[in-house]
Amino acid sequence: MSRFILAGALALFSLPLFASPAQPFAFGHPATAGQATRTVEVELGDMYFAPRALQVKAGETVRFVLTNKGQLPHEFNLGDAAMHARHQQEMLAMPGGMDHAKMDHGNMSHMGMNHDGMMHGGGMSHDDANVVMVAPGKTAELTWTFTQSTPIEFACNVPGHYQAGMVGKLTIAQ
Repeated sequence: MSRFILAGALALFSLPLFASPAQPFAFGHPATAGQATRTVEVELGDMYFAPRALQVKAGETVRFVLTNKGQLPHEFNLGDAAMHARHQQEMLAMPGGMDHAKMDHGNMSHMGMNHDGMMHGGGMSHDDANVVMVAPGKTAELTWTFTQSTPIEFACNVPGHYQAGMVGKLTIAQ
């Protein structure tokens, strides 16, 4: 009898987890390009973003069109400074240390990276919608709905790129 009570109690306490999944990012969530209310073009060069700062509004859905005009692969990653620091450590831990010469530029996925312990408000992995890798000479897109004002950055976390200045401030206005 006590097993049934324990099982029932566990099921009851587990229901809210299934009924309302947590939002993975405090600053927003992924969206489709068709939901975008504005398009922002961002140039990724070797160790810079242009523009260097962006402003969006809470509730706005933005389609970022990202063009890599540099000679190296770059990423466009939305997150706070602490998330970027963790992400940089994760990329350093990749087999080969993210060696540009050995990268498959045709397949710029982060798949296969070790994400153990890399959680940011519910889930930080390279297949999350807040990051996209862009090969040299290529264009990619990322669409995001910004839900609340919180300090975030857009950054390239390829080893050494953030430190070389490949980071910009993204202000979310109310």
